[in-house]
Order: sequence, then structure tokens, then C-alpha cells
Amino acid sequence: MGHVISNDENSAVYTHGHAASVLASHGARTAATSAAYLLPHLSPGMRLLDVGCGPGSVTLDLAQAVDGITGAGQVVGLENVEAPLEAARALAAARGDERTRWEVGDVYALPFDDDSFDVVHAHQVLQHLADPVAALAEMARVARPGGLVAARDADYEAMTWHPRSAGMADWLDTYRRLARANGAESDAGRRLLEWAHAAGLTEVSASASTWCYADEAGREYWAGTWSRRVTDSDFADGCRRHGLADDEQLARMAQAWREWPGPDSWFVVVHGEILARP
Repeated sequence: MGHVISNDENSAVYTHGHAASVLASHGARTAATSAAYLLPHLSPGMRLLDVGCGPGSVTLDLAQAVDGITGAGQVVGLENVEAPLEAARALAAARGDERTRWEVGDVYALPFDDDSFDVVHAHQVLQHLADPVAALAEMARVARPGGLVAARDADYEAMTWHPRSAGMADWLDTYRRLARANGAESDAGRRLLEWAHAAGLTEVSASASTWCYADEAGREYWAGTWSRRVTDSDFADGCRRHGLADDEQLARMAQAWREWPGPDSWFVVVHGEILARP
């Protein structure tokens, strides 16, 4: 999740891109780990739009929550490019889900009528946008009166870990500078409430949750995904393009990630969340 941006040339650039290392990382997410704040509000028969669905793992979990597999509900996963939808369709086929729809579209001009969905959801999307307020307003447009608009985004500045590492500190500083250079906001989690109010949403409630990598499997996964993404994704290309890091510096960041896991290692990703009415 966290991919849809506008196809408009003036929009922000998606910092991660759609490299295999990125899709593999995003495909490991579930609704339980990434949309737990939303799950209690879902019920069979709902129509749900998942904006920035990526490889579809969270989307398909949400489809189960609204009985989208048996036919009671309907879920649409939306991306701005086709590449991640290929992975989403393959995952849906493997799970036996033939009802969830996968479409290409623009978050600033969603290809749906007003009041089309009971729930419009976006995970890790707003942090990549040049105008997240406009995106939220457009999400609200396609949500029915009394429906829900839901969003969850990481806050990069709030990330923390142990033991400290100069290479990983360089990675975080470089990532945040690259996001700004791309016209995006890496520290989106803390601003979701502000953006929701600016978009004219009502009954806005805010919360926070974390991903915590503190067991052996979690540490190895998190270090593995970022050590690959530092050198094998649009992150690396963007760093070179903006003069933020060269190949040697990127290699040092990747090595720092590989060296980080240990029996006492701990990493937390803080997320902001909002639920609101259109």
C-alpha cells in the first residue's frame, strides 16, 4: 500500500517506486498490521475503495472483512500504474478472490461517481503526495454521506531504533531530504488531523499505532527489506538524481542495515491514523 499519486506532471514523485524489493515489502503487510484501526468499522455488504492498494495484501484482507469474496460486499483496489496491480491480481487468484476489482486511476480525479463507497481507505499514500488535502477531499467526494474516509501514514522523523548507527541515521536523513525534493511529506503521520480538517472532513478522530521489529524474524525482515531498497529501488535513483547520495554512500547505508540486527536490536515505526466523515 502507499503508491497512488497523480499522473499529473506537477505531482510529487513516488519516492519508493515499484521495484521488486519494494513490492515484496509492501506485499507482506496485512490488515491486522496496517489497518487495525479501521477493521472494527467494517461489516458485510459494504463497498470499499482502497486507494494506493499496491500488491493487494491489505486490500484482500479488507475484502474478507466486508464479505467481498462471497458477494455481499464489493472492494476496488486502485493504483496509478499497472505494475503493482499485476502482483495484486496474482495474489487474488491465489486466494480464490474473483470479485475484488483492480483499476488504474488518479487520486486527484478518482474515476467514480459521487457517493460510490461506504469506506474510502488509503494506507501510506498521503505522505507521497504534493497535495494531500486535495486527495482527501477527492476521497471524501466518492464516499457516501455518513460513510468513512480512513488514512494511515508513517512519520519518518519519529522512527527510532537501537543500537544507534551512523549509517542508518544517514539513511533516515537522506530519505527525508529526498521526500522533500520529490515534493512530498515524509512526516505525514503527525499531519493527518490537520490535513483532514483542511479538506473539510467532519467527525475526525485521530489515533496512532506502530510497527515494532524486536524479535529475530522481524529484525531480519526489516533489515533485509531496507538493505535491498536502499540500493535497488527508486530511492537510490532519486538520491543520485538530486545529488543526495552517491553509490558509495548508498552502499554504506545498505551495509549499516545489514549490520543492525542483533539480539538486542529494536526498531519502531510510528504511524498516524484518521477516521472521518465526508
